Amino acid sequence: MREVIKSKISIGAILLSLVVLVVNTAVHGAIFFFFRNTALNPLITAVLAVLWGVLGVYFLYYTLNWAVEKYPDHLRSKILPYIFIGPAAILLGWLLIIPALRTFYLSFFNASSDRFIGFGNYAAIFSDRLLGVALRNNLLWVFIGTLACVSLGLLIAILADRSSYERIAKAIIFMPMAISFVAAGVIWKFIYYYQPGDEQIGLLNAIVMFFGGEPQAWTSMLQPWNNLFLIVILIWMQTGFAMVIFSAAIKGVPDDILEAARVDGAGEIRIFGRIIIPYISATILTVTTTIIVFTLKIFDVVMVMTGGQYDTEVVATQFYRQFFMYRNFGYGSTLAIVLLIAIIPVIIINLRQFRRQGGW
Repeated sequence: MREVIKSKISIGAILLSLVVLVVNTAVHGAIFFFFRNTALNPLITAVLAVLWGVLGVYFLYYTLNWAVEKYPDHLRSKILPYIFIGPAAILLGWLLIIPALRTFYLSFFNASSDRFIGFGNYAAIFSDRLLGVALRNNLLWVFIGTLACVSLGLLIAILADRSSYERIAKAIIFMPMAISFVAAGVIWKFIYYYQPGDEQIGLLNAIVMFFGGEPQAWTSMLQPWNNLFLIVILIWMQTGFAMVIFSAAIKGVPDDILEAARVDGAGEIRIFGRIIIPYISATILTVTTTIIVFTLKIFDVVMVMTGGQYDTEVVATQFYRQFFMYRNFGYGSTLAIVLLIAIIPVIIINLRQFRRQGGW
């Protein structure tokens, strides 16, 4: 008799869950179509969309959780985690996995996506001079940009940790992180600005002329050094990120180990190299791989500063140009897949390191 009652309860709870799911789908679907076809003022539409996003998510989780609470205990504990993870996983798949698979599919077609050409686009990549320049520049961003960000971030973290002005110094170094890459590109465009003649409004050229030098077109004519001037922007922005992470890791080094080393006669340089660096090596690897991902997919700074001209092209700008400007969907999709393939190993290393540190 009890088994029959439990079975009826389970069936009733499952039916209730299906009803709740259908109601949620119908309600949110209707709201979506309303926003898609509405003629309301854009500001009002934006406010209502934000309210829908906040209240809609709460309503979705609340109703699904309420339905699952009707399940027997042995089923509830197994299903409840999927209720909280499910919507996020579905959204992630919709926004990331499905577009990635579609891009991979398009990479096997011609420019207008109406004729299958197999690996033709992939073969064309290796003979494209512009892509060769883009790959070279991406390597410059990866090696020089990452090395400078990690080195400077570690150095500043060590020095700030021993300074009486630690908070002020860290706030100043971290401040560029609050600026978007596009805004940073606009700021540095004025710093590097060049115009023919003696009147220069660019900060760097004004300083050069003050000391009697000649103004230079830093981001255009000074090839290939112009790439280094663009990488400086990345260093300016990401050093603060590295510094904050390293500073937290350094503060986690046990004081008794440091004091024991000092009692044994070890100097600060030896302590840094033999104790601090090995102790925070996992953090160094994590920060390094994170910045490598930033540099591999760099786009905003290059597009704002030079538009990819003057041999400053990177893979992301070449993809944008091929896909959105030249409408070469097959080749553009291939470039996106190449960039994804380059980033995947770095992400895997990061996830493995995260797992070793006990994140999973």
